[in-house]
Amino acid sequence: MIKNGKGGGNTKTGLVFEGKTDLETFLSSQKGYSVCIETEQVVINKKCSTVKVRALYYKDRKVAELYKKHEFYSSFLRRLDIDWKKYISKQLLPDDSIFVIIKNTVYIIECKHQQVAGSVDEKLQTCDFKKKEYKKLLSKANLDVEYIYLLSNWFRDEKYRDVLDYIHSVGCDYYFEYIPLYRFGLTVPEYDNE
Repeated sequence: MIKNGKGGGNTKTGLVFEGKTDLETFLSSQKGYSVCIETEQVVINKKCSTVKVRALYYKDRKVAELYKKHEFYSSFLRRLDIDWKKYISKQLLPDDSIFVIIKNTVYIIECKHQQVAGSVDEKLQTCDFKKKEYKKLLSKANLDVEYIYLLSNWFRDEKYRDVLDYIHSVGCDYYFEYIPLYRFGLTVPEYDNE
């Protein structure tokens, strides 16, 4: 039932579940990593515009860019000169996303937390559609897209076996409580044994 759905373990190499932290906060706290706000001038519709980017550095080398919700459109797509309305009919707002430069891949991260049965149950079944929408959106930029759920332990219950199997069957992924850094192709920092 749970192929990649492992949690707990070594949270120093993973993203701690939303509600405890977010991707930027987690990565900023890792040895060797830092997040810097950078500004970039871009030309859109023959007008010069300034775009802010949250750049992730590892040991003074830029390795990725981070975008939350509306930043995905206002910063990332804007820099790529992609008008989302030409590709999809409605904006999808990722909880978190990370563009890993060396992998030429955008990882869309959706955090799902549940404590009682409810509508989040059905939202897990939309990953195939959403991944395809993001792929359409980023096709002009020739970027790969990965869609990952970050789930609370609520979804370890046996009643979610079929939906978790479905998530993998359509090429999406999930983890419980944290996502390991290596899943994004990022360097896992070495920690001193203190």
